[in-house]
Amino acid sequence: MKQHIIPIRKQASSMRLWHEKLIPELPRQQLLEQHRECCTLRGRGWGKRYATVDYVFEYSPVKLFQYHMLVVDEMKQRGYQVNSLWEDPTYRGENCPRYNEDVWPKEIYTPYPEHDTIYLKKCLKNMAKNGVKLSFDK
Repeated sequence: MKQHIIPIRKQASSMRLWHEKLIPELPRQQLLEQHRECCTLRGRGWGKRYATVDYVFEYSPVKLFQYHMLVVDEMKQRGYQVNSLWEDPTYRGENCPRYNEDVWPKEIYTPYPEHDTIYLKKCLKNMAKNGVKLSFDK
């Protein structure tokens, strides 16, 4: 699938976690915001209910870590500096206790089931509404 960015004036926001397919195409601001969001959710934000991310708490924190690594990998690919502590699955930020490594399951990453085609379209629509147009050629 070939992807293109069509830049427009404003920056999009308000999605808490963008669809995985959008991560490589996120503009700089959204990519950095996504990293901060993942850091917050992995730390003190874990379990704090908010309509747009409630589904995240229905799964193991492993899934959020794996999603976050997609964001981190993209940041590194673009040359951004990322604190390597976030690459440790047990790390939850400076103010939270680490997860116990012994109980940390080894799972192969699969996208959140909520991140389906409908969610992808919703994300694209949200981006466009806020001035960033991402299009996918199939």
